[in-house]
Amino acid sequence: MQEWLYPLGVVLLGYTVLGLTGFGSALVIVPLLAWQWPLPEVVAMSLLMDVPASAFHSGLNWRQVQWRELRRLLPGLVAGTLIGLWLMPHLQARWPLMLLGLYVAAVGLNALRPAAAPAPQPATGWALPVGTAIGVVELIFGTAGPLVVAWLSRRLRDVQQMRASTPMIITVAASTVLLGMAWDGHLSRAVIWQRWGVLMGVALLGVWLGHRIAHRVPVARLRQIICGLLVASGLMLALRALQ
Repeated sequence: MQEWLYPLGVVLLGYTVLGLTGFGSALVIVPLLAWQWPLPEVVAMSLLMDVPASAFHSGLNWRQVQWRELRRLLPGLVAGTLIGLWLMPHLQARWPLMLLGLYVAAVGLNALRPAAAPAPQPATGWALPVGTAIGVVELIFGTAGPLVVAWLSRRLRDVQQMRASTPMIITVAASTVLLGMAWDGHLSRAVIWQRWGVLMGVALLGVWLGHRIAHRVPVARLRQIICGLLVASGLMLALRALQ
């Protein structure tokens, strides 16, 4: 039982963060659990937990989910997954990951600055390349949440709509990636499913706890938390690229 106390605590923390902000579980879970278990197994298990946990989060916030944003991103998500499967054996991931991290951190910093006027919405035509980038990043790095939030923060003014819609898009992105991983045989290890069976209930509990906390936090403060997490997650991605 003692060997499970650490992973149970990490998963509870990671999915409480997801329940509060709509993203960020993998940024907590993957580096912390990688101290105890092999990294490829941790990434696969994290994606397997993300799908039901993110779907549960969207269910708790059903009325705020903006389905039109998913419809616009979906063709790009599929294309990005296929491109990522082709790129994975050939790509040196360090510099793309660093650029992604710096971009996400810059988006968070810009959103934290007081602005005289809100930035204009990006044109819907950008949804295809952005969706493609999300698909590629989720497949190769397993952490597309910051990129999803960076896009939705420009598309949606309502922070609760952004918080509800982010996990719905992550659910679809993670599902497409898992299909690709299953096709390549990366989900065949029994230990991944055993750990998933033990930890999945704790992940759902964390989402519920974060959801309850979010509705007690003022909207302005919640936006600051989300933007601050964007900055931290972007810098973590850049640091991971340097390691």
